[in-house]
Amino acid sequence: MTDTADQVAALLERVQILEDKAAIQEVLTAYGPAVDSGDAETVETLWAEDAVYDTDIRVMEGRDAIVEMVRTRPHQDYINEGCGHLLDPVNIRLDGDTAVVTCHSLLLRRNLDADSFRVWRVSANRFDLARIEGSWKIKRRTARVLDGTAAGHDLFARASRSPATTL
Repeated sequence: MTDTADQVAALLERVQILEDKAAIQEVLTAYGPAVDSGDAETVETLWAEDAVYDTDIRVMEGRDAIVEMVRTRPHQDYINEGCGHLLDPVNIRLDGDTAVVTCHSLLLRRNLDADSFRVWRVSANRFDLARIEGSWKIKRRTARVLDGTAAGHDLFARASRSPATTL
């Protein structure tokens, strides 16, 4: 290859990385508004069919179980009382057609007896994503509450040490 061909190839690789990171960020930032509005159809588009959502409260296996969570109680109660699911800026590590994303998440809930909100839950999150048929999908989300115990801190530590290809 010539120097120009090498430079073009390197630029194309960098553009692909930027496009992948932007697409992954779009998937993750779509989640909060979708669950807060009860938009189960949008939630469904974000997850792989065999996805797993593992929280310290329960584990949901399969996209259908995750979508069902949005449609039923207690999630519908959160929506009807006022809530917001927020992800902080995400750290995205790509490895070809897989990615590992880490971030904090906050669940804000409205105080029913006051005109205010409270932070109800702060969690450490690891998302494992894969490019499936040309689109990025969540394969697994692991969330652990940051309550001073080791679970949340360990999740962040493992995610920062492990290769992105670990699903």
